[in-house]
Amino acid sequence: MESSQLEQYIPVGILAIVALLFAGGTLVMSVIFGKLGRRTKVKDSAYECGMLPIGEGNSRLSVKFYLVAMLFILFDIEVVFLYPWAVVYKEMLKVNAGLIFGSMMSFLVILFVGYIYALKKRAFDWKE
Repeated sequence: MESSQLEQYIPVGILAIVALLFAGGTLVMSVIFGKLGRRTKVKDSAYECGMLPIGEGNSRLSVKFYLVAMLFILFDIEVVFLYPWAVVYKEMLKVNAGLIFGSMMSFLVILFVGYIYALKKRAFDWKE
């Protein structure tokens, strides 16, 4: 028995309807039960990690913070490229063993050189 292509979208439509009903129901329930609770000045004040909200909201951060964040992203993306390579490594060995191993080693050597450069420039030191 063949089903039409539109019938295959029925579960997706049901899921979308359930998601919309859940989101709408949650909003309606929060309005209904939110009016029942007591609101005080303390409850309505901003809460930031247990600290009182005193001073300016946007403090300036050191350039070192952004440098370390960029380095983290750079070396984190390395892992993203290593996982797919590791998954297809056995299959690729049958086709062209030297190419896949050599390309990944050159990728890792370039990243390692960058890592050594960052260490020599003391980019990972927070105290300075």
